Amino acid sequence: MGKKKIMVVDDEEDIVTLVTAILGRQGYEIIQAYNGKECLEKLKTIKPDLVILDMMMPGMSGREVCEKIRADSKLKSLKVAFLTVARFSEAGKDSLKKMNVSDYITKPFDNDDLVTRVKKIVG
Repeated sequence: MGKKKIMVVDDEEDIVTLVTAILGRQGYEIIQAYNGKECLEKLKTIKPDLVILDMMMPGMSGREVCEKIRADSKLKSLKVAFLTVARFSEAGKDSLKKMNVSDYITKPFDNDDLVTRVKKIVG
């Protein structure tokens, strides 16, 4: 079995670079995207094991990207985790469950915690 593929989607280049370095060291293959549109374009040809998605991006929010993924019959079972500065209320967590989000990781994140959470989702 090949490397697990993880797509990292964030409009902040530093975050994409950091997450790529952390998860790349763990042996994951990283696909980078810097906005929702680029993410959805890449998903037409690449099937990652997980998409780590920033919630707040210009143009198309992470939530909108997730809704588009869930609405696409070829992508709807894709695992999605949010990486966000937002803190969720219980109601917010319920809406994430409805969107079938595997996890949400708050920024700033602990590197080891990020790795642990990703491993829990994709192995």
